[in-house]
Amino acid sequence: MRLILLGPPGSGKGTQAQRLVHRHGIVQLSTGEMLRAAAAAGTPVGLQAKEIMANGGLVPDEVVVGIIADRIEEPDAKKGFILDGFPRTVPQAEALDELLRKKHLKLDAVVELRVNESALLARVEKRAEETRARGEEVRLDDTPEVLTKRLAQYRSLTEPLIHYYSERRKLLTVDGMMTIEHVTREINRILTALGALEPKEHEEPESASKASRTAKKTAKRTTRKAAESASLAAKPARKAAKGASKPASKVKAAKKAAKKTAKQPARKTVKKAARRAARAANARKGAKGSKKAHEKAS
Repeated sequence: MRLILLGPPGSGKGTQAQRLVHRHGIVQLSTGEMLRAAAAAGTPVGLQAKEIMANGGLVPDEVVVGIIADRIEEPDAKKGFILDGFPRTVPQAEALDELLRKKHLKLDAVVELRVNESALLARVEKRAEETRARGEEVRLDDTPEVLTKRLAQYRSLTEPLIHYYSERRKLLTVDGMMTIEHVTREINRILTALGALEPKEHEEPESASKASRTAKKTAKRTTRKAAESASLAAKPARKAAKGASKPASKVKAAKKAAKKTAKQPARKTVKKAARRAARAANARKGAKGSKKAHEKAS
């Protein structure tokens, strides 16, 4: 994966470059660092750049391109790289295209972080105010005045690159005013769609991850509702089971009491009938005795 990040100062290019480096194992190629490293290594191009920088001059494009040509041949750049600070002008972009053609390499994409300049200035002003409120000194390169000059320079020198890469269908624009996390996700989504990178094996694509989270929530909700329904349906059964689980002795006592209650009216009826029969028998006996006595007397 070979990328260029474009965007004005304060757009978050450095932050996003570091995230891409960490996630995908590629290297960030900063022209400033490469120039210093080449000078320290004593390479022919590095010595040439060192002499120019020592005299306070600007390093010519051909020297910078030569240093980049050496750097991308190193083993750690084989997997891919992000160019930081280069190209800054259309001639530099043309020189880079020629270099990549010679090395049979392809530039995968140019990602532009588009931001609102007024919002950037307001952000810097607020940061400066907060720094002063803490009693700290504001950095000279972190003031609205300096940012205004850098933005003007970006518009005049670097902004033409947007048109240059757009014509070549390499330009991809991302809203740099989103949160850092959202910008990172959008860049990775675009690069994956282009085939410039594959999602890590242990990571789900964003859409799959979102679908997975939604499915888990739905399953959890369904399970909870099913459990509540089952609990309501089980209440009558639990009640019946509770009644069925009463001790046998209690059930037996209840039956006995019911039987006794049922027998009580029958016993009373029999006793009354017996008393009436006894009275009737006594009456008949008395009448019979009176009749005999009368017959004897006559």
